[in-house]
Amino acid sequence: MNPVFDAFWRAAAYCLHPRVIALSFLPLAIMVALSLGLSYLFWQNAVDFVAAWLQSSAMLTTALGWLDSMGLSGIKTAIAPLLITIAATPFIVIGSLLLVALLMSPSIVALVAVRRFDALERKKGGSLLSSAAWSLGSALLALVALCASVPLWLIPPLILIVPPLIWGWLTYRVMAFDALAEHASVQERRAIFKLHRSKLLLIGIVGGYLGAAPGLIWASGTLFAVMFFVLVPLAIWIYTLVFAFTSLWFTHYCLAALEKLRRDAAEMPSAATAPALSGAIPQALTLQAEQSPPAALPHA
Repeated sequence: MNPVFDAFWRAAAYCLHPRVIALSFLPLAIMVALSLGLSYLFWQNAVDFVAAWLQSSAMLTTALGWLDSMGLSGIKTAIAPLLITIAATPFIVIGSLLLVALLMSPSIVALVAVRRFDALERKKGGSLLSSAAWSLGSALLALVALCASVPLWLIPPLILIVPPLIWGWLTYRVMAFDALAEHASVQERRAIFKLHRSKLLLIGIVGGYLGAAPGLIWASGTLFAVMFFVLVPLAIWIYTLVFAFTSLWFTHYCLAALEKLRRDAAEMPSAATAPALSGAIPQALTLQAEQSPPAALPHA
C-alpha cells in the first residue's frame, strides 16, 4: 500500500500548484455556463412538472399535508427543486469528470512527467480519440448502472455504498487510461490494469467518496433556496477539484507503476541468463577438453 499513499500525498501537494488551480477554472466555466443555460431554459417548467406530479400522488399529498400541519411549508416548496437537482447530479458529476479528463488530465500528466518522470519513454499507446471513446463508453456504462441501482438507494445503508462504488469504477476507468495514454504502450497499459486492478479501483472508490462532498451543498440548497443558483457553481467547482486531485493521484501511481514495470522487465533477461551462463561455461570447457587431442609425450 505504500505506493498508494505515496501517490496520495504527492497528489495533494500538486493540487496547490498554480497551474493545476488555473486549469480547474476551465471545466468549471463550461459546466456552470451549461448548467445555468439549461436551468434558464427548463428550470421553471421542470419545477412545475415535478410539483404537479407530487400533488397527483395521494401518498405524497398526505405527506405534504403533514408537513404543512407541522409548520414546515418551506420544506414543501423546496422538495421539487431538490428532486430535480438529485436527478441532475449524475449528469453533472459525469460531465465534470469527462471535462477534467479532456481538458486537465493531459496537462496534469505532462506536469507530473516533467517534474518526476522526465526519463520515462513515451510510447503513446493511446490517442486523444481512443481516450475520448474509452471515456464515453465507460460513462454510458456508469449511467446504466446508476439507473439500474436507483431502487437500492431507498435502502439507507446502500445509498452510501452503491453510488460511490459506481463513481469509483468510472473514475478508475477514465483516469487510469488517461494517466498511461502518453507513456505506456497498449500491452503495458493492459499489464498495469491487470497487476494493479485492486489498488486502482481503491483509488477510484476513495475519489468517488470524495466526490460525494458536494451532496452537502445540495442539502444546504434545501435550507437556502434563495442561494441555490450560487451553491450550484460552488458544488461544480468542488467536483472539478476532486477530479483534478484524483487525476493527479492516478498519474503519480500509474507512472510509478510503469517505471517499475519497465525496470523489472529490463532486469529479467540478465537475471535469467546469469545462471544459464554460469552453467554453460564449465560445460563448454569440459567439452573442449574432451575434443582436444592429447599432448605429445616428450622424447627421452
